[in-house]
Amino acid sequence: MSRIAKTLGGYVWWTYDRGSLHYDVMVTLILIFIFLAPLKINFKDKPATHDPHPNQITAYADEQGNVVYEVPAKLVPVPSQMSGPAALEAALAQALRPVAGAVTVVRYEPMPLTHGRLQSYRVWIKR
Repeated sequence: MSRIAKTLGGYVWWTYDRGSLHYDVMVTLILIFIFLAPLKINFKDKPATHDPHPNQITAYADEQGNVVYEVPAKLVPVPSQMSGPAALEAALAQALRPVAGAVTVVRYEPMPLTHGRLQSYRVWIKR
């Protein structure tokens, strides 16, 4: 029993010479821990994901290569229901003016949240 305790003590106090069998075993165990531990242990070291700023307008290309803007609903003043879709298109164009310049709205789609609250508009434009 004392031989096993002496061997384990050598591992704990790192007393084995470099190049010996026990030294290689210790280094191998350390490397196994380094490479396999992240698969089993959650170290909670993932980078934080940041949601875009609520006033941020994002742009991306659709399947046809057209530029599509996502305009948060907070940037668009709510037109009265009597004024119709032309007023909403004008409000969307006004919200896009600082980002895209003078544009004409070709079409738009409201993007609702799961709770039924309007999150943003997807807007296709023409210059």
